[in-house]
Amino acid sequence: MTQTHDLSATRMAAAVRTREVSPVELTDHYLTRIERLNEQVGAYVTVTAERARDEARLAEKAVLDAADPADLPPLHGVPVPIKDLNMVNGVRMTFGSGVYSDLTGFADDNVVSLLRQAGSVLLGKTTTPEFGLPCYTEGAVAPPARTPWDPSRSAGGSSGGAAAAVASGLAPIAQGSDGGGSIRIPSSVCGLFGIKPTRGRISQGPVIPDLFGLSTNGPIARTVRDAALLLDVMSGHMPGDLYAAPPVEGTFASYAERPPGGLRIARSMEPAVPGAEVHPDCVAAYDAASGLLEELGHEVVDLPRVLGPELVPHFEMLWGVMATITPVADESEHLLQPLTRWLRARGEATTAPQLFQAHAALQGALRAAFPVMDEFDAILHPTLAQPPAPIGYFHDQEPAENFARQERFTPFTAPYNISGQPAVSVPLHWSDGGLPIGIMLAGRLGGEGTLISLSAQLEEARPWIGRKPAIWTA
Repeated sequence: MTQTHDLSATRMAAAVRTREVSPVELTDHYLTRIERLNEQVGAYVTVTAERARDEARLAEKAVLDAADPADLPPLHGVPVPIKDLNMVNGVRMTFGSGVYSDLTGFADDNVVSLLRQAGSVLLGKTTTPEFGLPCYTEGAVAPPARTPWDPSRSAGGSSGGAAAAVASGLAPIAQGSDGGGSIRIPSSVCGLFGIKPTRGRISQGPVIPDLFGLSTNGPIARTVRDAALLLDVMSGHMPGDLYAAPPVEGTFASYAERPPGGLRIARSMEPAVPGAEVHPDCVAAYDAASGLLEELGHEVVDLPRVLGPELVPHFEMLWGVMATITPVADESEHLLQPLTRWLRARGEATTAPQLFQAHAALQGALRAAFPVMDEFDAILHPTLAQPPAPIGYFHDQEPAENFARQERFTPFTAPYNISGQPAVSVPLHWSDGGLPIGIMLAGRLGGEGTLISLSAQLEEARPWIGRKPAIWTA
């Protein structure tokens, strides 16, 4: 029997506009599931139940009062949570840190304002690790975020709570963010589709700076069409943003309905991180995706090495400096996680000339890489080098070993944060043990439309929507 959370967000929005389902019913359904099941997966750090019900009642009234409900905004009455790295005015915000356990948001991030304008209902704030720095979601503020496919394993990070919510039926779609893989990593380990857009596609403001251009907001969803719809809603350049993405013809949702045509696709399974080994399950996913792309009529060729291990120290330097951007008073330093303290110490020891030299080295490498990468419509990699990791696999180690394990786990994602190119994780494969294994496709700058069309074609050829973890029917 179909349950409310079986509906895609696109179908949900259409059902609200045709008055088949009410925003109040949708919101009550998800709040009930969150109350019963959130403890099992650690998806939410803060649930805004009263606010959500107020917003749902207003949304329902707007539907009933509308002369033509078809004119209502695209996500009218659809519940959407916000990651706890993004500020919502009047709502608790922790940044995943005990340092900020008492902070209340004093403004709406631009992406939150756009989601509000689109008519969405705020369910709450999804869990994230401290300052979004690790690729897993464990810390002092909330229970670990767990993949519902095996709750002994991590939901990834730093958008781990967002992915756990969508994969468990505790939200239809979710906003996330990605500075080194933080949308694609949890999408892979939770069996979801996630998009890291082109640099500058979505505003980081007004509070969060975009100095390095590594991080961007983006959608996490069960279907390509849902993710494309959410990307349409969140996209926009705002005054003061340092970066602007190339314009797109039409909507991203329209690309999900277009055949991609025959594409030239490069592939690489060579990790940029020294010592990283690709697990056989991830090799199997990569090989199967390569074969499927060829079956669908695309040309698939091997990609020459373009971004190699010599760039890793430069990225590490930027990551350490990024860890220092969130202010922490001296008397609160003891509340930080060991990994955060370690990264901040590295960042604080970095001189301005060293930082500029790292930036210059990365730019120089990209100037040589782009002419090669731009020969292809898309580039295929494994999303991750390993299957979903057990809870504690990273977090229980000393910081240096923790960080080294993270790098070996995620050797394919960060290069596209450095380059600013769009990239998606597609849930095409499950291991024999029932664990989701994503594959990653990267595109040209501004090429989200091509990635969406190609991903929709893959989804049609190998549908994944019928795969659901046990918690789905709880």
